[in-house]
Amino acid sequence: MSDYRVIAREGRDVLGEGPMWSARENAVYWVDIKGPRLWRLSLADEAVRSWPMPEAIGWVVERQDRASFIAGFQSGFAALTLNPFSITPLHDPEPDRPDNRLNDAKADAAGRIWAGTMDSLEREATGSLYRLDPDLTVSHHDSGYHVTNGPAFSPEGDVFYHTDSARRTIYAFDMTPDGRLENKRVFVTFEDAWGYPDGMTTDAEGGLWVAHWAGSRISRFLPDGALDRSIALPASRITSCAFAGENLDRMFVTSAAIGAADEPQAGQLFEVAPGVRGLPTQAFAG
Repeated sequence: MSDYRVIAREGRDVLGEGPMWSARENAVYWVDIKGPRLWRLSLADEAVRSWPMPEAIGWVVERQDRASFIAGFQSGFAALTLNPFSITPLHDPEPDRPDNRLNDAKADAAGRIWAGTMDSLEREATGSLYRLDPDLTVSHHDSGYHVTNGPAFSPEGDVFYHTDSARRTIYAFDMTPDGRLENKRVFVTFEDAWGYPDGMTTDAEGGLWVAHWAGSRISRFLPDGALDRSIALPASRITSCAFAGENLDRMFVTSAAIGAADEPQAGQLFEVAPGVRGLPTQAFAG
């Protein structure tokens, strides 16, 4: 018996990313950044559908009080509605850097979105970390990243994790209730054989689950940074993971086909059994 299953659908993702569990829809959303496309998997009947996007899309985050999303595009933050389909630009955090794009994001328990930018050509360390507040103001919190990835939060909300994949480094910050980040430090540095840390999420026990780009697996790290366990997958470029399901005991994992054309399962969406429950998905309060 395999430790994973492949979600049946037509095609595969060039650069799958950003899985997000929607409890109100009983569905998992994820993006193909370079497709560009937004996907939805219904957990009720496993129906899969998708929506083409006009430009690179890094993620979507649900809004608390409306059936719509905030999305991260090449051009910045935007409001996204699927029925009827509409995109309303909200804010470009880096109008002076047209080659940069939003890459990965999550909402915290206060309903604020934390999102990183990166050089879409991956040449320079021009990436930064921003926060979109419910009043739609944007603030800058860190800079100097090659490839920003995987914002995640401890169960108590007092530790914030953020990654520079190119440096193989996951950082931890202390996070105050009002959203200030302090005491930046190295949480984990990946060994060469592990590949590169990509998207990530935390479980209810405080474990940090990290996707291994060029590492063919996901791994769980304890709050002290110790490697706890890994789940191998049949694709080298594993990009992100998210807990889902009524009991938050299912995990869905995205991958990329880009640069892995000889791997039949590259670019597929996988489901694994993590053996632990996740945290509820937080929505944007604006």
